[in-house]
Amino acid sequence: MDFATAAGISRRDALARLGGGLGSLGLASALQGATGLPTLPNGGVHFPARAKRVIHLFMNGGPFGPDFFDPKPALTKYNGQRPEGADLRTERPTGGLMGVPYPYANHGQSGLPISDLLPLTAQHADDLCILRSCYTDNPNHGPALLLMNNGTMTPKVPSMGAWMSYGLGTENQNLPAYIVLCPGRPVRFSILWNSAFLPAKHQGVYINHSKIEPKSMIPWLNNAKLNPTEQRRQLDLLTELNRDHLASRGGADAALQGRIEAMETAYRMQFEATDAFDLNHEPKHVRESYGEGHFANGCLLARRLSERGVRFVQLYYGNGQPWDTHSGHDKKTRNLAADIDRPISALLGDLKQRGLLEDTLVIWGGEFGRTPVSENADGRDHNPHGFLMWMAGGGVKGGYAHGASDEFGFKAVEKKMHVHDLHATILHQLGIDHERLTHRYAGRDFRLTDVYGKVAKGILA
Repeated sequence: MDFATAAGISRRDALARLGGGLGSLGLASALQGATGLPTLPNGGVHFPARAKRVIHLFMNGGPFGPDFFDPKPALTKYNGQRPEGADLRTERPTGGLMGVPYPYANHGQSGLPISDLLPLTAQHADDLCILRSCYTDNPNHGPALLLMNNGTMTPKVPSMGAWMSYGLGTENQNLPAYIVLCPGRPVRFSILWNSAFLPAKHQGVYINHSKIEPKSMIPWLNNAKLNPTEQRRQLDLLTELNRDHLASRGGADAALQGRIEAMETAYRMQFEATDAFDLNHEPKHVRESYGEGHFANGCLLARRLSERGVRFVQLYYGNGQPWDTHSGHDKKTRNLAADIDRPISALLGDLKQRGLLEDTLVIWGGEFGRTPVSENADGRDHNPHGFLMWMAGGGVKGGYAHGASDEFGFKAVEKKMHVHDLHATILHQLGIDHERLTHRYAGRDFRLTDVYGKVAKGILA
């Protein structure tokens, strides 16, 4: 907007009043949609919450559950064959069943079966709630990603994190309520953390955590031209000009209101984020416990952000679909598992040691699963019929396996849990009735679960 015109003064006078020029507002642009004051559209939580925050470890591309937490001996027994029950429709041509080469063992007091791919995560078996009967509606990445992250396959609807920010706000006004950690520049993924028709301050704030230093992760974190006092004067003037302009438009410009809030959050965040995103503040033994690599850094950042009051942290494994193993499945899966095992184990242990796991809901999984039948002889195709996720903390049962897939891990058959049910359950743990968290838009009430979803009460502690 033209700030000077909005205030009825010359551009030169406006610049003079800013006390040294506009400085860098790049961070505010990056944070367009960063959360400010808590928003409680329904007057607060609907009932006592078991969780205050969520960490979503997103394995984009889709892992195969029987590789990790759902032993299927029938895959080895019928290796290479395609018996009845293994003939479900797949997106691409597939052959016979492909065995799982990873041995299983029972872990913890619960005796939860976990494969040898995750020896460190297995140490937390009694905290894991394994969801063996998830299913979704589409075998293609795009629609399935939208359904898992936004609650519908229709573009331009709010993301899960945006709904949580909208419903609960943030516990720390110096940081956004919703932060997305994803390496690189995943422009095509940005729709998965947008706020759509919700107020702009609820969209996810994207952070490229492949870079270690806070100034590298967050462009324009510091203003090189103005000190904090001068920045405060600048921001106060910009806010005044923007509010005058907003008033002249009847106070109904959501984009402008979002811009005002984004600039305020950006000002506060440049001080808080310098500490929150600096992994060098962690003791050496803590850094080493998480290991190295972008996912390890992301897990440690997720803990640091969660303990500082960020409501929803979403950590993407890689940029693209690294778990999309259409060929070389076993080798790729072993490498992927080795990369996530130490960081996840460290995260769960760290949260528990700090007393945070009991009210932090940790979620692991992808947008769908993979087929038990082979593709390209040594790969696995997309599988929406049945897949596996797990939760930990946040008031869910630990050391528990919920539901079941068929003997091949192809289709969910017992205590089936649709993506809408997953979202309803997550919101329930946060004290939100998914049917009452709504926003009126285009003549109808929208919600994360569309017109579906039921809470999976069987997994609640």
